[in-house]
Amino acid sequence: MTDQPVALISAGASGIGLACARALAEAGHRVLTLDIDAEAIAQFQNEFGEGSAVVCDMSDAAQVEAAFNSLVDPYQRVDVLFNNAGIAGPQQPVEDIEVAAWQSTIDTDLNSIFYLTRLVIPLMKSRRSGLILNMSSSAGRYGCPMRSPYVAAKWAAIGLAQTWAMELGPWNIRVNALALSLTDTPLAERLLSSEEKREAAASRHPLKRIGSAEETAKSVLYLLSKDSSWMTGQILKLDGGISSVKPL
Repeated sequence: MTDQPVALISAGASGIGLACARALAEAGHRVLTLDIDAEAIAQFQNEFGEGSAVVCDMSDAAQVEAAFNSLVDPYQRVDVLFNNAGIAGPQQPVEDIEVAAWQSTIDTDLNSIFYLTRLVIPLMKSRRSGLILNMSSSAGRYGCPMRSPYVAAKWAAIGLAQTWAMELGPWNIRVNALALSLTDTPLAERLLSSEEKREAAASRHPLKRIGSAEETAKSVLYLLSKDSSWMTGQILKLDGGISSVKPL
């Protein structure tokens, strides 16, 4: 048991998750993560301390439960849960998508949210407080051709945030979703494999650039603050204005 607030992040050892981990640690939280990348986990523990991270495939419910129990048991509390794990999934016409690729994307981008949140909720209910954030996407608000499983998962992440906000509100547990557009992370680097692709992606946004992980981290701190205490079941759009030029 600890008096220090605890933040738990899935896939927190790199990219957006790591930027948010640093911001939450600076704000006074003990930060913990479950991540599939063993090398990144080692670097995370060097920065945040031994026992702060466990290697875990978030698409596997049994692994998530075992990792959660070993990681969280010493603290017996989670004040902030950031469901951040995700993969890009196949970029193909729907008829060409293999069932295994569909299932892998849904397991990682959607089912992992359920696997982890169901374990955290009893701890939050016992303290009658908490903040849960589901990572969605601007693709969770409008169609995106050739990205069927990713879009399906990101729409569902928003639906879960709104449903859980209603369900958990009586325990003073707030639940919101983040709807990001392209953000400068290792995943974006893989998707935007050339400078030409990067410039084309940036040009589609009214701000004519790609977002940063640090900008997302600042928004997470806002959602954690007292300034957002009346905000639950909402979608915070961090998308450079791209949703303003898309049919919603």
